[in-house]
Amino acid sequence: MTPYDFSRATRLIKARIGIVLGNHKEDMVARNLGLYTKKLGLQEVSEYLDLLDYNPSSIEWERFISLFTINHTAFFREQHHFDILADFVKDRQKPITIWSSACSTGEEAYSIAMTLQETLVTPDSGVQVFASDIDSSAVERARQGIYTLERLEPVPQPLLKKYFYKGTGSFNGMARVKPSLQKMIEFSVANLISGEGWPSGRLFDAVFCRNVMIYFDKPTQAQVLERFAQTIKPGGLLFVGHSESFTHMTTAFKLKGQTVYVRT
Repeated sequence: MTPYDFSRATRLIKARIGIVLGNHKEDMVARNLGLYTKKLGLQEVSEYLDLLDYNPSSIEWERFISLFTINHTAFFREQHHFDILADFVKDRQKPITIWSSACSTGEEAYSIAMTLQETLVTPDSGVQVFASDIDSSAVERARQGIYTLERLEPVPQPLLKKYFYKGTGSFNGMARVKPSLQKMIEFSVANLISGEGWPSGRLFDAVFCRNVMIYFDKPTQAQVLERFAQTIKPGGLLFVGHSESFTHMTTAFKLKGQTVYVRT
């Protein structure tokens, strides 16, 4: 991969999904693109980039995005967020809607759904979780709701028994989300930058967007925050990652607590 190929690849990924890949990522980009280019039977990385550049609707865009998106997630990751969510929804009037805007393989969305089920007296009506991600393959895995027991270790045993079926036979060591939990969640592919797939016409009580905007530059962060401001109800919450801070970037949100903002 030439320096020009690297520059071109980073331009394409930033324009498509907002992720900024610095020079320190050049080896990773070269490795990922090199391996995938060979898998396609192409001789040069530039040929693959041509395919993307001249075919904006190509299915290859999904695979290209998957090469650089990080699906690092876990059930009940940053537990204090779910404690705050539980206290928050107790006093909210229905309908209650929560958006997991970078749901990856679904652990966050199912953690939200379990929190709502355990907190609300009647969670089976007027309560919904919308879950989306840019990576279509991750969304499909989330929709299936099948996880290894190792991935499920953060889930308390009572919740594991209540909301998951343990696999047997060839599925030993796996578990599947029960339909009672799955039906609360609507999974979709969405692009936080272009707005494609955004849940238009919906207002949310809370949005989770954790450890995502850290990969965006400042103008892109401001753009996404403005869109979130139009999507979250006044008094609603925005949950972000532990290394993300937007206090001085927007007047639409005020810091409520550790990595939690309230819509003004």
